[in-house]
Amino acid sequence: MRITCLASCVLNQWALDFEGNVKRVKASIQQAKQRGARYRLGPELELPGYGCEDHFLELDTTEHSWESLVELLNGDETDDIVCDVGMPVIHGGVRYNCRVFVLNRKILFIRPKLCLANDGNYRESRWFTAWQHQKKIEDHQLPPAIVAVTGQSYVPFGDAILTFIDASMGSETCEELFTPAAPHIQMALNGVEVISNGSGSHHQLRKLNTRTDLIRSATGKCGGVYMYANQRGCDGGRLYYDGCACIAVNGEIVAQGEQFAIQEVEVVTANVDLDAVVGFRGAFQSMAVQASASDKYPTIRVPFTLCPTDYVSQVPHPPCEIRYHLPQEEIALGPACWLWDYLRRSGASGYLLPLSGGADSSSTAAIVGSMCQLATAAAISGDDVAAADIRRIARIEGTDSLPSAKELARILFQTVYLGSENSSAATRSRSSALAAEIGASHLDVRIDAVVAAVIAFFTSVTQKTPKFKVDGGSDVENLALQNIQARIRMVLSFVLAQLMPWVRGRGGFLLVLGSANVDEGLRGYMTKYDCSSADINPIGGISKRDLRSFLRWGADKLGYPTLALVEEAPPTAELEPIRDDYVQTDEEDMGMTYEELGVFGRLRKISRLGPVEMFKRLLHEWKHRASPEEIAAKVKSFFFYYSSNRHKMTTLTPSYHAENYSPEDNRFDLRPFLYNVKWPWQFRKIDEVVMARERSYQESI
Repeated sequence: MRITCLASCVLNQWALDFEGNVKRVKASIQQAKQRGARYRLGPELELPGYGCEDHFLELDTTEHSWESLVELLNGDETDDIVCDVGMPVIHGGVRYNCRVFVLNRKILFIRPKLCLANDGNYRESRWFTAWQHQKKIEDHQLPPAIVAVTGQSYVPFGDAILTFIDASMGSETCEELFTPAAPHIQMALNGVEVISNGSGSHHQLRKLNTRTDLIRSATGKCGGVYMYANQRGCDGGRLYYDGCACIAVNGEIVAQGEQFAIQEVEVVTANVDLDAVVGFRGAFQSMAVQASASDKYPTIRVPFTLCPTDYVSQVPHPPCEIRYHLPQEEIALGPACWLWDYLRRSGASGYLLPLSGGADSSSTAAIVGSMCQLATAAAISGDDVAAADIRRIARIEGTDSLPSAKELARILFQTVYLGSENSSAATRSRSSALAAEIGASHLDVRIDAVVAAVIAFFTSVTQKTPKFKVDGGSDVENLALQNIQARIRMVLSFVLAQLMPWVRGRGGFLLVLGSANVDEGLRGYMTKYDCSSADINPIGGISKRDLRSFLRWGADKLGYPTLALVEEAPPTAELEPIRDDYVQTDEEDMGMTYEELGVFGRLRKISRLGPVEMFKRLLHEWKHRASPEEIAAKVKSFFFYYSSNRHKMTTLTPSYHAENYSPEDNRFDLRPFLYNVKWPWQFRKIDEVVMARERSYQESI
């Protein structure tokens, strides 16, 4: 038997934090060695951090990555273990996203990425070039700092496999797993037994099953060991990298790490039997035929034994059941971990949230509560980094005991109910109750005096006083009066965020949380620069439907029963006066339901449909729920408001990315923000389809 121990690592790296990144890389190698691993795999671009973005265009970033590698080579971390490290490398004047294989303080091989990620949130070809010479290697001249440490002037660079004394290994990087002609197929046909993938893959609701299916299928057809490493946490942007390192053997997962966690370093190890790979492949004669005809990879020969001779004490890991979180759990955990990283790395003293008692702000509050639960649980379980972060942020002396989750929330989470004469007793009550359940410090504030002052100022300038529509005012007056309230809430939120720590004698500042969901952003159902304008927004990429499901789940699982009352209440902005015969509601205001908005969003972004094709699709999907005329009206209404409000996306608060139809203009949804909102050509084509169907119907009867 050839049994080896392999280690796949999850690291919470931070863009350009070379000192911290090297420290975490070293810690992961040390843990891997303690568990007897002979090979350690790290995440993509782990030395500089994956999210450096345009900093990759700066030569400093590459040079500091080499300097970081010198730190590894100068120590004993790489002694007797193959370390696979991610970093940028400039070869022949071209910048590549690379894996650098190191053993015994020497560089074995540098493997550049063959296929770059260029869709959705990814712009890798802006910073890197894909290696164009498959199954070819060249000599790479090492920088002087590396030469001084290793004594090597040149190392192999390109697309090759490593051949050890007793096994062979190949590498692919992140996106390559998702490509049709993935490198792991050709590697398997070349007899490679272990294939590794150092990745930087972000969390998205319901995405993990896609990733694990691909990992299993990578060796399900042609056998082998597949290792997957990933980043974890917020490394400086909107994405949360969700870890979940795993190791698969012959199509079965044998080891899986956590998807969401506060922990900065996680090492997943497995004992694997490489002879089982040979036996699996030997059962398929068709694979043998293809393997005998495949082009051969160049090989890098390494005088190192991957499988120790004393295998008696090592038992191969059996297949394990893959762990998936419910979408509600993903909402509770992913954004919470993202918020914790943002808080501990930003230097802020905590968060402030305008808590209206509605579904969106209550979901945001519950996520902050979940953050406090995760952080304190990690600290209590022995995570020294989490404990140190809690003490630093909460300003707790070293001898004092760590706070509970509710105590931590009281220290770092400020909520405020910014009520007006249009607010209801029900939302005020829910806001106060939820804050108490979480443990937040809560304020109940009336903003009427500030609103009246703004209206009085306007009246003094124009000699006109606007009225709400229910009081005889026009649509313009009605909207303006709503916007005054909304924007004043934003101003007051930032005032309180800046001064409340001072009021409480703590110092520092609070970050303001936004709470507009992805559907409201899609339609633009928000006031520009209202309280949706904040520092960051943990729910800006989550649909209303998923949030309502999260509220029901969180009432029980998070221990915040008020969330159930919030979910039962109809969504309302409470910006217009309440009358016996009129209560403002979101869906009536928008002229469409949140469920319909989600459908429009997915068809627009994910299915890439314009107005006419969307209408044609919905003619079939909604044929039992609405007439062609009604469907046409809804599609036109959506595109009118989407395009007329598109400018709001240019100022959208940076949001946790969780949904593939996010309308965020800044990074994900690259579309114009100035449209002809009448869509004359497209809407006329829709009308023609409606009329043609009507004529066909009339002729049939």
